Amino acid sequence: MPLRVHDTRRREKVVFTTMNPGVVNMYVCGVTVYDLCHLGHARCYLSFDLIHRWLEKSGYDVNYVQNFTDIDDKIINRANETEQDWKQLVEENIITYYRDMDRLNILRADSYPRCTDYVDDMISIIQDLIDKGNAYAADDGVYFSVDSAPEKYGQLTGQNIESVRSGAGGRVDGTGSGKRDHKDFALWKSAKPGEPTWDSPWGPGRPGWHIECTAMSMDAFGTQFDIHGGGHDLLFPHHEAEIFQGECHTGCSPVVHHWLHNGFVNIDGEKMSKSLGNFWTIEDILQKIDPLVLRFSLINAHYRSPIDMNEQLLKDAEKNHSRLVAVYKAALELVGINCPPLPEGDVSSQIPLVKSLGLLEKMAQGFAIAMDDDFNSREACAKVLGAIREMSKMLGSLEGDDLGAYAQHCVEWLEDTAGAVLGVLPSREETLAEPEDDPRRAEIADRVENLLALRSQARDAKNWAEADAIRDELADLGVVVTDTSDGPIWDLV
Repeated sequence: MPLRVHDTRRREKVVFTTMNPGVVNMYVCGVTVYDLCHLGHARCYLSFDLIHRWLEKSGYDVNYVQNFTDIDDKIINRANETEQDWKQLVEENIITYYRDMDRLNILRADSYPRCTDYVDDMISIIQDLIDKGNAYAADDGVYFSVDSAPEKYGQLTGQNIESVRSGAGGRVDGTGSGKRDHKDFALWKSAKPGEPTWDSPWGPGRPGWHIECTAMSMDAFGTQFDIHGGGHDLLFPHHEAEIFQGECHTGCSPVVHHWLHNGFVNIDGEKMSKSLGNFWTIEDILQKIDPLVLRFSLINAHYRSPIDMNEQLLKDAEKNHSRLVAVYKAALELVGINCPPLPEGDVSSQIPLVKSLGLLEKMAQGFAIAMDDDFNSREACAKVLGAIREMSKMLGSLEGDDLGAYAQHCVEWLEDTAGAVLGVLPSREETLAEPEDDPRRAEIADRVENLLALRSQARDAKNWAEADAIRDELADLGVVVTDTSDGPIWDLV
């Protein structure tokens, strides 16, 4: 099955193709570094980390570029509010960005260009657009004339300008400006007192927001490239503006072959907003939960779908992630020294080991099919959770060399899927490390051990109702149990 992606521009799933065989050039709009990153940023960059990982897993050589917007109205305003040098503010927030992304196990892009390093490139593009009649100079800067290329409007939104102006966040408001038409957008902003400026043919000033990504993506990839990504909130006006200015400047259509956009994050059913008091920075939330649990909660949904973040979602993610890690740890501890070759899997076999291997093979195929279907991590996570249920059962019943070989197979299966692709598996060293003393564990240890002994007696007597009741009691205590041939292993969710 070929990889299929939902192309925003074409509004449908299409077979993924690249300009150069085996190579993917991908540009994703980065953060405006005026503040700490929030949950919406985590969703975006986790989504494209997943895409990045699956493309590489599929054999592509991925050239991944993600920019930093390091000059903008928000940066200037925040620097003024805090009485801080704007460059210092930028550097501090870039450092915290890397820290947050590293904690979420997000692979680094190949490069992170900053827009202030590309001002000369932007000036050159703007001048070309003026020369071609697509832009004009005004008293307060330079504007792109949307009416100079009306056929390009709405290629991502599918709407007309009037219907989407309300969602533009004020960025297309022409009040008091030198715009000839409210649809036009700024390419260059004339200097204001106290603001950082650069020299240009139109006087001192600074670039508009949209032109930066055209300059940086063209510097990285030339006039055309494979994937442009970002959050759904960038459809208008940012990405629409990129299409206008990029295609009019280069004469190429399309400049971007596949547009991909991730969905929003809501908090308890409402849009995340500082004014509503439900605004979560990544730093805030990681004080409460493990980074890989947050990662699991966000990728356990299709990247294009909106996700409603709430306490129950995080509890479910913590529970499922704990089960995953518990089975992974059990398998690591049971790996044999000299593992014999395992038989071919067959789901129709009456031999438990052969049937289990067949089921794991089928789940691995389902995992790949899901990821090839527009990076459907929701379904891929379901395959992993199904696999750990099967692994837990077999690790508790096999013996001898077969157990060691099966455990090795489980380790490789999980590292190949939950690790390399989903990125939710801790390292072997972290998994096997002795846990720090947990007062909660010490407090309930005697009770748990007693319940596990009663559960074993009930299972031996085939009293499944009693065994299930004890299992439920353990779950209420926040305990995850993994059965192995050496007995049950338990941990806290």
